[in-house]
Amino acid sequence: METYAALLRGINVGGSNVIKMEDLRKTFEEMKFSGVKTYIASGNVIFGSTENNKAKLTKLIERKLSERYKADIPVVIVSFMEYKKIVEQAPPGFGKESKTYRYDVWFLKEPLSAEEVLQSMSLREGVDTIYSGKGVVYTTRLTSMMGKSHLIKVNKTPIYQNMTVRSWNTTVKLFDLLKMKI
Repeated sequence: METYAALLRGINVGGSNVIKMEDLRKTFEEMKFSGVKTYIASGNVIFGSTENNKAKLTKLIERKLSERYKADIPVVIVSFMEYKKIVEQAPPGFGKESKTYRYDVWFLKEPLSAEEVLQSMSLREGVDTIYSGKGVVYTTRLTSMMGKSHLIKVNKTPIYQNMTVRSWNTTVKLFDLLKMKI
């Protein structure tokens, strides 16, 4: 049995693709996943499965969500071990100065790579920092100058459709939930 995090993109944002977390949990249970737990309304699901092929899991979950909610909802699946590396291999000091910086993790939907993201982004010097990881990109923005950040422009790029963003706090909390399942 493998433990996974399913990170749904674009639900409960600005009144679109509204899904109650209780209903989402039931949807995952209907797919015969075990130990299903949701965390906050942005579409985070922890679950267990005997299936170890992430591509198959992704297709199954996306198809079921499309049927159930009549919307295309991209999903990024991350195994426990992958998630552990994402947290452990964050850049030095990442998340440590939360009063000064906004820290986010961009989880990438395959086949999008961190290198492609880095090549397509421009940064504002003194405001933005971006780091490459395996299957993720780590970003920081100077809080006092967030409105001048170039990173917010990612939502106007084609690559944005193949990622989902979580704050560092949410990323760490999800890892804690994943660890409780192991």
